[in-house]
Amino acid sequence: TASPKVVPAAAGPWECEYERSSLSLQCLDYRSGALTGDLCEDLCVAQKLVYKHCLYYDRGKKVIQADWRGQPIILKSKKEIFSSYQHLSMLDEVETQDIPETEILLMVALEVKNVLGLELSNNSTGPLWTRRKGQHWKAQVASMWSLLQQEEYIFFSLLQDFSKHVLRIIGSCGHFYAVEYLTAGHAWHKTLFPLENIVGPSLAGHRSRVRAIIDIALSFLDMVQHFDNDFSHRLHLCDIKPENFAIRHDLTVVAIDVDMAFFEPKMRDILEQNCTGDEDCNFFDCFSKCNLKIRRCGAQRANNNLQVICDKIFRRWFSPSLRGPLVSFPLQPQLQKAVQECAELGHVDATMHQRTLKSLIELYHLLRVSQQELQRVE
Repeated sequence: TASPKVVPAAAGPWECEYERSSLSLQCLDYRSGALTGDLCEDLCVAQKLVYKHCLYYDRGKKVIQADWRGQPIILKSKKEIFSSYQHLSMLDEVETQDIPETEILLMVALEVKNVLGLELSNNSTGPLWTRRKGQHWKAQVASMWSLLQQEEYIFFSLLQDFSKHVLRIIGSCGHFYAVEYLTAGHAWHKTLFPLENIVGPSLAGHRSRVRAIIDIALSFLDMVQHFDNDFSHRLHLCDIKPENFAIRHDLTVVAIDVDMAFFEPKMRDILEQNCTGDEDCNFFDCFSKCNLKIRRCGAQRANNNLQVICDKIFRRWFSPSLRGPLVSFPLQPQLQKAVQECAELGHVDATMHQRTLKSLIELYHLLRVSQQELQRVE
C-alpha cells in the first residue's frame, strides 16, 4: 500500500535489501537504453530520488519509501526486476520502423479489458500511453508494457482525472511507479486512522478528533456514492479494512490498495461460480447467493460497499464496545442506530437500492447535523 506497513514475517532484511539493489539494476537498464520513464533521470543521474527503506515485500507486491526532491513518496512494483516482466515480442520484429500508434492503443485497450473488464475507446487510454517520438521509443513501449502488467497501476492511472478517492501517480521509471505518500489506517489504532498526522498534535484534543472523524465519515459516504454512480460500471470494494485506506490532509478518504477492487463486469465473472451453498459464493467482502437448482452462484453481488463500510469502519467509531464509546459524538444514539441498520441492510432484492439510498441519506444527514452542532458549541 501507500503507507508504512510491517514487512511480512516471510520477508527478511536481505529481501528488503534486494529492493535497494533492484533499483541499482533499474539504473543499469536505463543507462543501457532498455527502459525509460519520467523519474529515471532523477533516480539514476541527478540522485534526486533516493531510496529510504522497504515498507512491504511479498510475492506480487514490492513497496519502497523514497525521498523525491525533499518529499516522501512511495515506489511500487509487482516484481523486482524489469526482465521479470513478459517481454513484448513485437519489439524484436522491428528495428528502426516505428510500431503504428493504432496498434499500441489497441494493445493498451485489450490489456485494460483483460485486467479490469472495461471497454476503452482510443481516446480513453491517454493516461496509460503518452507518445514521445525519438530514439528511445522502444524503451518507452517496453516500459509501458511492464506497467500494463500491474493491475494497480492501470487502475490508478485510469481514475487519476476522475476520482479524488484514489492514489495519485507521480511518475515512473521502467516497471517502478511512484505514488503520493499517505499514512494508512490500522485496525489496532484507537481511531482507526492516525489523526495526529492529519490534524496535528496541537489539535488532537477530543473535539478536534470528533470533528475529524465526522469529516472522514462524510468522505467515506462521498466515496461510496462516487464508486456506485460516477463510472460506466459500479466499482466494488471486496477488501474493506482501515489498512487499505488513507486520509489526505483535507480529510479526503483515499483507496490506496485496490488489489480487491473490481468493476461490475469483472465482479460478475468472479462471483458466478459453482456452489453447493451460500458459503461457496463468498469472495472476501463481496458475496452472492447460491442457486441450489443449478448449483451456481448468482452473478449479482448480494451486499454492497456501504454495508461493509458501516460494518467494518463506522461501527468502530459510532457503536460503543464493551470498553465504552471510542469518542463521544453529538447524536450518538441516532448514529449508532443508523450504522447498525446500514450494516444489516439484508440481501439483494427489489427494494435493496431504496434501502441503501435511505441509509446513505440518513447517515449523511446525521453527520451533517453533528458537524453543525460542533460548530455551534465552538
